[in-house]
Amino acid sequence: MSAHDDAKSAVTANTASSDEATGGANRRNAPSFGAFVRKPARDSAAKAAPAAEPLRAESTASWPADAVEVGAVVDAYGLKGWVKVAPHAQDGRALLSATRWWLIKGREGQSHREFHSAGRVSAKVHGDSVVAQLAGVDDREAALRLRGARVYVTRAEFPAPEADEYYWVDLIGLDVANEAGVELGKVADLIDNGAQSVLRITYPSTDKEGKPVTGERLIPFVGVFVKTVDLAAKRIVVDWDADY
Repeated sequence: MSAHDDAKSAVTANTASSDEATGGANRRNAPSFGAFVRKPARDSAAKAAPAAEPLRAESTASWPADAVEVGAVVDAYGLKGWVKVAPHAQDGRALLSATRWWLIKGREGQSHREFHSAGRVSAKVHGDSVVAQLAGVDDREAALRLRGARVYVTRAEFPAPEADEYYWVDLIGLDVANEAGVELGKVADLIDNGAQSVLRITYPSTDKEGKPVTGERLIPFVGVFVKTVDLAAKRIVVDWDADY
């Protein structure tokens, strides 16, 4: 069982792997961030997408509801308009598979936020980054203008996860209960501790003075603790005592 971190935001992204019920002996991939896995041995040759739509301005109204942040443009790459992207997941598979990228420059509340989208013409893994050519971005100056943009792809364009793998973005918000039926809270996000993914679960509680506070539970996303994940029912069942 693994939780694949392909999306750090939980519009957001992103699978950090978890151990099998053996407690780690059969770990397939170590976790990366918050919605992929560390890069497996794979062919990183450029992938082409025919008839890509050129770079165009978008609005918040045209922004897809299932957009997930998967990386950020950090620089231009070469002289022909390629961009260099730091992926939020170490293999960058969502960036490589999506035929269209959505980009935002600027942060919430800033007066000059820019929204764009472009067809992805080509993309490949380059060291710890992904380099890509976007339609309509034809020279280095155009690529440099995209520096700092956050890159989103639609959840619908994520590659299908492998058996017993889950994207972080799909786990966030799920209800969590133990095998005795005790409700433990909801998944607020996931944490990569370097060895495995960890569910951060929040629930309503009270402090010593009886004031309402948000309680927190941290449960490793490994087979020994996580028994079932039902995305359709939006529910995770764990072997975890409510007093932990």
